[in-house]
Amino acid sequence: MTRPHPAPATPEAVHEGPTPARTALDALRSHLDTHLDATARVWFRRALDDAAAHPGAHGPISVWELRLAEAGRRCGSRYADAVRVLILHAARADPAALTRVYYQGTAEERRAVLHALPHLVLGSDALPLVEDALRTHDTRLLAAAVGPYAARHLGAHAWRHAVLKCLFAGVPVDEVAGLEQRARTDAELARMLVDHAAERTTAGRPVPRDLQRVLTLTGLTALTSTDSDTPPQTSTARTPLARPIPTVRRTPTARSPES
Repeated sequence: MTRPHPAPATPEAVHEGPTPARTALDALRSHLDTHLDATARVWFRRALDDAAAHPGAHGPISVWELRLAEAGRRCGSRYADAVRVLILHAARADPAALTRVYYQGTAEERRAVLHALPHLVLGSDALPLVEDALRTHDTRLLAAAVGPYAARHLGAHAWRHAVLKCLFAGVPVDEVAGLEQRARTDAELARMLVDHAAERTTAGRPVPRDLQRVLTLTGLTALTSTDSDTPPQTSTARTPLARPIPTVRRTPTARSPES
């Protein structure tokens, strides 16, 4: 049964333990073998065996999809993302299977699919799943969506908007895979960040703390503010963010990457 998108998660709850999308599968399994209790470890190994023995779709729902649904209850929410990623890998889930699980699954299963993408999909076939996740307000889905798969395959325009959404949704920019490499000398990203910061300050809204950090990565040198995460002062002294900024000054090497 298709489920609607979940209610937003709190910004503080992103993930615990190693990030499945950025951790080698062997290391992920070793981590689980070390940290799961005996009962959960037995269930986990059996789930992997079931997925490997019965990959693909079998009837309305496959055995490994049932195991995905059980993972949180059997292994605990702290380890469920990693368990689900390894089940998807054992089942050799292709883009069609991942799409089915994503759109028919819970928020937790969707997140696991996003974490599994860099391990299972070589090309850009699964980009619609990333794009869908970026339209939500669930911070845990957003954090999973901007992982290594998005860093490799998301186009420049969509990637810039994903960075902006993370900033203003409260997702730490450390979750954005490849941020330093893709933001470097990106004059268009710098312009967008300055414009959004100016709009928020003018409206009396806080500017995310991570915004200056991302601007620095782009090579921007003009913006300095102490207003991050605090409303602007009401005195007549205006900060650099309290008015429209007509130009963006960058270091001499800054230039826009090809979109």
